[in-house]
Amino acid sequence: MLYHLFYALQTEVSAFNVFRYITFRTIYAGLTAFLICFVFGPWMIRLLQEKQIGQYIRRLGPASHQDKAGTPTMGGVLVLPAALFSTLLWVDWRNDYIWVVLLVTTAYFLIGFTDDYLKQIQKRNRGLRGWQKFSFQIAVAAAAGWLLFRHPGFSSQITIPFFKGVSPDLGLLYILFAVFVIVGTSNAVNLTDGLDGLAIGPVIIAAGTYMLFAYVAGHIRIAEYLQINYVAGCGEITVFCGALAGAGLGFLWFNAYPAQIFMGDVGSLPLGAALGTVAIITKQEILMIIVGGVFVIEAVSVILQVGFFKLTSGKRIFRMAPLHHHFELKGWAESKVIVRFWILAIMLALVAISTLKLR
Repeated sequence: MLYHLFYALQTEVSAFNVFRYITFRTIYAGLTAFLICFVFGPWMIRLLQEKQIGQYIRRLGPASHQDKAGTPTMGGVLVLPAALFSTLLWVDWRNDYIWVVLLVTTAYFLIGFTDDYLKQIQKRNRGLRGWQKFSFQIAVAAAAGWLLFRHPGFSSQITIPFFKGVSPDLGLLYILFAVFVIVGTSNAVNLTDGLDGLAIGPVIIAAGTYMLFAYVAGHIRIAEYLQINYVAGCGEITVFCGALAGAGLGFLWFNAYPAQIFMGDVGSLPLGAALGTVAIITKQEILMIIVGGVFVIEAVSVILQVGFFKLTSGKRIFRMAPLHHHFELKGWAESKVIVRFWILAIMLALVAISTLKLR
């Protein structure tokens, strides 16, 4: 609403002309989200402590993690509202893509909140059952895929990185593909959220990378120059990515090692789903494998560990999965694991950005 007010006044007050520009609104969406997290973070931590909503540490996990028991969790109730509010404050409400990504993010937020609520407040050890959580995730992702597939002008082609002329059209199967991307990314981020700041760092990097992709995909001249798919209206997704990155930075202020608060499913599930949805809208779906390479590696390590364990009747590939625990048990300090994973995320993001020219 604020954006529309300022935008309407641009013809009368020259200072309001800056509100026309996506780049300006993206910057201030990020700053707004950061400040919300920064200001309300201490209050949220105290509230969670008062409600005794603390992290449960598995006995099977690394021994060093036992000191984390009781640390406030469900920090996603700080991150996601900050990102969503900032988006609504600075984005053009007339854009259909914004409402799709907000729908998915909010729905996954509610799934994660329900799961955490049952575990942390109702004290049900397992929260939502696996099939319940997975079914809800698939249903929301399928709805998003269908809305995008039916959107006028949206292409069901997928972009293959490094290959300029290869864009297979999946037709109706694109909806299933969208489900795979959204659900897969959501759960991969969830699996990565196991150390202080480990998940939110790559989330910020991925959001920043897709902020660039959204801008160039929504700019017809730049898209034509780079020979990538032009998606009319996609530019507004840049603002959402900016808000996501800003909220992530605000949360990292308190989640950095040693963490004062953890994210919980209420944070990791919607953040991953948001990134997956953005990847689909920007037509850079396959690139999520590279941009979110840290998440992919973590998820694959779990799949390999479980599969190998079952096939060999108890043998393991890694000392513990997800992969970050393997390195901890090898003797790496937690802070070293975190920073090295961040470095890897940055390197992968740079590789992904390079594909804009390497075609």
